[in-house]
Amino acid sequence: MPRARVALLAISVLVLSRPAEAEKQIRPFVGLAFNGATTFVLGDAVENKHGVLGVNASWIGNLVGVEGDLGWGPGFFEPHPKQLVVSHSSVVTTATGNVVVTLPRKWMEYTLRPYVVGGVGVMHVAFTDVFNVYNVSESLTAFDVGGGAVGFLTNRVGVAWEVRRFGTLRGSSAAEGNTNAGAQSSLSFWRAGMALVVRY
Repeated sequence: MPRARVALLAISVLVLSRPAEAEKQIRPFVGLAFNGATTFVLGDAVENKHGVLGVNASWIGNLVGVEGDLGWGPGFFEPHPKQLVVSHSSVVTTATGNVVVTLPRKWMEYTLRPYVVGGVGVMHVAFTDVFNVYNVSESLTAFDVGGGAVGFLTNRVGVAWEVRRFGTLRGSSAAEGNTNAGAQSSLSFWRAGMALVVRY
């Protein structure tokens, strides 16, 4: 898909463009997706809470940085109220490249360092119903925006808390028969998470 290729290229540019004198971080995280909404059929369960695992890598300058974020949410369309989705067949994966804006490190060396983040990327949606009528596997152009704070326990290890909003962008291709009333394919949700931060 052209849009998916463009989004992946944007991620690569953001992640590979390291700011000079940047602080490098790796953040494996656990999170919770909630308040989801979708036009996909059999999407009644997306508004429920779902666990998310992932990791991101960032290069943070004094005020601005870049980040690549990868999240994996199994069972996103489960449990369907009428048990129509095949157990463990549904998953939502997000991959985004983001710009990070924060406060100067010297101001926040001994306290929490807040930040805001936003960018674009790809959201892959997959699920299958028990009758194999809806066998969905779509990659959609997506955005994420949010904020959080980082606090370090040692010079190299810390923790981070954040909340982000994920959503598909207008212009995502419609999947014939897979959405309600012929609407464009869309999915949005909030993700709250906590990460282990390793600075190197």
